[in-house]
Amino acid sequence: MLQPKIDPMLAKNTPRLPAGDACPGGCLYEPKWDGFRCIVFHHAGGRVELQSRQGRAMAGAFPEIVRLVREHIPAGSVLDGELIIWARGRLNFALLQRRLSAGPRHVLEQVVEFPAHLVLFDVLQVPPGLDVRPRPLTQRRELLEELLVDAPPQLALSPQTSSVEQAREWLETWPAAGVEGVVIKGAAEPYRSGKRGWLKLRQRSSTEARSGGVTGTLVRPETLLLGRRDTAGVLHYVGRTRPITAAQRQELRGLLHRPGAGRQRAAEHPWPRPLPASWIGQWSTPVPLPYVQVEPEAIAEVEVDAAYQHGRWRHQTRLIRIRTDLSVYDVPLADPPP
Repeated sequence: MLQPKIDPMLAKNTPRLPAGDACPGGCLYEPKWDGFRCIVFHHAGGRVELQSRQGRAMAGAFPEIVRLVREHIPAGSVLDGELIIWARGRLNFALLQRRLSAGPRHVLEQVVEFPAHLVLFDVLQVPPGLDVRPRPLTQRRELLEELLVDAPPQLALSPQTSSVEQAREWLETWPAAGVEGVVIKGAAEPYRSGKRGWLKLRQRSSTEARSGGVTGTLVRPETLLLGRRDTAGVLHYVGRTRPITAAQRQELRGLLHRPGAGRQRAAEHPWPRPLPASWIGQWSTPVPLPYVQVEPEAIAEVEVDAAYQHGRWRHQTRLIRIRTDLSVYDVPLADPPP
């Protein structure tokens, strides 16, 4: 019988959508949900455990899912999926994070206002306790479909297709709802716990933001902290780049200045120092980020994905280039508060 903690099978990044015959047994494509990875255990006697990717227990934060699993999934099952919450027609990762930090009373309030869903895409064990991880994905998918045949919408079977065209359509249309991209799996592959045997492709696009700070130093910046002004002229933090290259550092030479440099009085910067951990998405290891504040003059063109919440990109962006040809008025405005 499988018990927590189980390492889930993982995916590694791919730069392009692979052809249908590029995977063992053929490629199968699934949406990449923007949620919490969740291994579900329904033990004999009705006890239900929800395990995060890192092995954290999450059942207390999602009591509605525990109840539904107990009522609709046979005891002896172990399933793999993603916890998600919909709000205003879009996946909302912040509401998931809020669940983990809420007390019991507030969790129940959030269950009523924003109920969670569990999207399931794999099965590791079937009743009465048979480990099916060595079986190919196609067989595991059939078993999963049987387990979910009478399940309610909150326990959903994740879509899956063998069509490259369908997967490409998901990449183009679903990011508007917060779906990050697609996961690519081999039809003949077993479930390999802890191994990066799958592929993932995130939908990405480019946009512009202003530099509001850097990690490292002004002479040798390591990453850019990005900002956009709202209609009142206030600079809002919107994200952070990955480490920049030596060539990009050269592009930035002479463009980064401390707030108010060259003026008689130093200008006030709207961001606190260090940057709060919650601003940069570090909920599990809340460590504030030291940085150097700069005048928001340099305009960065960055590559971003669909993980965008409350006016911020949750994942680090990739700096494409510095846009000296653009005015600060060409940069999109910050989103209004939710």
